Amino acid sequence: MRTRFYNARILTLANGFDVQYGEVWVDGNLISYVGESKTCDERKTLEFDREINANGNLIMPGFKNAHTHSAMTFLRSYADDLPLLDWLNKQVFPMEAKLTGEDMYHLSKLAILEYLTSGMTANFDMYFCPDDVSKASIDMGFRTVLSGGVNDFIGETDSTLNLLEGWFRKFNQHHELIGYRLGFHAEYTCNLSLLKGIAALSRKYCAPVFTHNSESASEVEQCVNRYGMTPTVFLDSLGMFEYGGGGYHCVHMTDDDLRIFQKKQLSVITNPGSNVKLASGIAPIKKTMDMGINIAIGTDGPASNNCLDMFREMFLTTALQKIKENDASAVDANDVLYMATVGGSKAMGLTKCDTLEVGKLADLIMIDLHQPNMQPINNITKNLVYSGSKQNVKLTMVNGKILYENNNFYVGEDVEGIYQKANEIINRLR
Repeated sequence: MRTRFYNARILTLANGFDVQYGEVWVDGNLISYVGESKTCDERKTLEFDREINANGNLIMPGFKNAHTHSAMTFLRSYADDLPLLDWLNKQVFPMEAKLTGEDMYHLSKLAILEYLTSGMTANFDMYFCPDDVSKASIDMGFRTVLSGGVNDFIGETDSTLNLLEGWFRKFNQHHELIGYRLGFHAEYTCNLSLLKGIAALSRKYCAPVFTHNSESASEVEQCVNRYGMTPTVFLDSLGMFEYGGGGYHCVHMTDDDLRIFQKKQLSVITNPGSNVKLASGIAPIKKTMDMGINIAIGTDGPASNNCLDMFREMFLTTALQKIKENDASAVDANDVLYMATVGGSKAMGLTKCDTLEVGKLADLIMIDLHQPNMQPINNITKNLVYSGSKQNVKLTMVNGKILYENNNFYVGEDVEGIYQKANEIINRLR
């Protein structure tokens, strides 16, 4: 399939935030041209299956949702406005225990539909049953990097480590749309033997490791009481981060924690929507950014955030820092846009779909600038962060295939059937 986008504004993010005018060509799943408009004579030897007039709209790399629990769509707005521990122990954990792999397959599909409407072309998913989650992504044509959310509740330590290693080996050679990173749920849900085993796997495969890290003040306090160290310092003492990786949330970070992230080239994956809804706090993003640490943005799951919307996350990322720092200039919108795209790609290991360049994977979106919230066009990139919304996503392409265009989905099945299945699942579990 060859697709030509013409009459387009283009933000490549390959060299800054300048917007150019021209064309983007896609050949199969790769970008074959990005540049100035071509004349008929220059194009005459090429045949395109489809030519799309962008009408002055913006073509840019897709957003990367760098922390998700996709199948938790069944808990959207199910147990809101509760204290954190009541929410987890009385509502979330008991309901999750009833889920089947088939449930997670259908519930992940629902999340993918929402990712597409928000211009997301990939997600970094930590949940149960990776076989079913990966199948959902493959069947929908969506790109997913899985992270092993193992913990003490899965089984004996040795069997859990064998399971994690098996997933790592399988899903890194499984399908072009699927990747896998070593990971575990959190320090506080894993015994010392399991954590040491995961660190050993990381060294064996020279692989990065990802985990929930310092999401709440109580989590940090409990780790200090157990081991005399913060979660970051403790995990680093086990050799967990010799080959990189990162932490989800990273709200309550000390200077020593951030220096470890800086030294080991770890990524901070911030989740501002979830953090404020659960009253976890505001992450030190400006300080993290000033130290040169890579930052990515994620929505977290639909139970703790409800809305899988990168535009809202981008706005919160910068707005909360302005409040935290008491400085309206803190964390420039362009830096946030970079976090939501290239920063996420770096954290997830998706370096072939981070920018719009020849030879890169065709994971791109079209932003509708012919909407009131995007006019006048004073600064397109600032508009995306400060006034953009899902309504501006006109098209989402993943791996060279258009999966969402003009409010219609092209995912190979009736979306009403996906909605119906999700409601059947929650009604059964409830």
